[in-house]
Amino acid sequence: MVENYIRQQKKAQKGMEGALEKEKLLNELKSRFVSMASHEFRTPLSTILTSATLIEKYKNEADEEKRKKHIYRIKSSVNNLTGILNDFLSLDKLEEGKIQISKSDHSVTEICKDLAEEMQEMVKLGQKIIYRHKGNSTKFFLDKQILRNILINLLSNAIKYSGENMEINFISEIKKNELIISVADKGMGIPKADQPHLFDRFFRASNVINIQGTGLGLNIVKKYLDLMGGVISYSSKEGEGTMFTILLNDTVE
Repeated sequence: MVENYIRQQKKAQKGMEGALEKEKLLNELKSRFVSMASHEFRTPLSTILTSATLIEKYKNEADEEKRKKHIYRIKSSVNNLTGILNDFLSLDKLEEGKIQISKSDHSVTEICKDLAEEMQEMVKLGQKIIYRHKGNSTKFFLDKQILRNILINLLSNAIKYSGENMEINFISEIKKNELIISVADKGMGIPKADQPHLFDRFFRASNVINIQGTGLGLNIVKKYLDLMGGVISYSSKEGEGTMFTILLNDTVE
């Protein structure tokens, strides 16, 4: 009787210690993110303010190209801020176990076409997202919102780390009970030494330090795929580009 009580007390204590440790880690994570985000917010906010001020001064037709340039800078900065906030909200929900998988049949081509059109509004000058689907099967059993979140992240990275006037290839394919989607760019690529850490939280490759980002995107993508029983792979060469490929199984959970 006494031994059973002691075991229960020890079990309860371990549970409390585990919960406290988890809360401590989550608080540290949030603190680190807030510190990082506050730094990352300054540059785009300053850019928005400066460009908005300059646009007011360009009132002649001859200034149209200058206006377009600053409108592009404002849109780009807003997209950066949105990305930071989305990373924070996604990570917070994932860490607290608030993400629930809800699968149903969806048209993969519709999801991807719509997303390609949406993301085309966010590209750099001259960039183009080229989407195509291989094969005749287009329906798949999946969580639409989570798939969108994953693809938005991958496409955003392709846009961010590619130069102007470059193509981004976005391809989907269904083979039996597997959905395969790849996003490939011809951008700066990932240094070989950095590749083993790509999915680590807050990690950023050594050649992108001067480009805004949270270092959380791929970590979040990996967590989403873990929830759905999917996997992600990549191939990259510095100076030549990167391709990320996700694979999902058509299973009922």
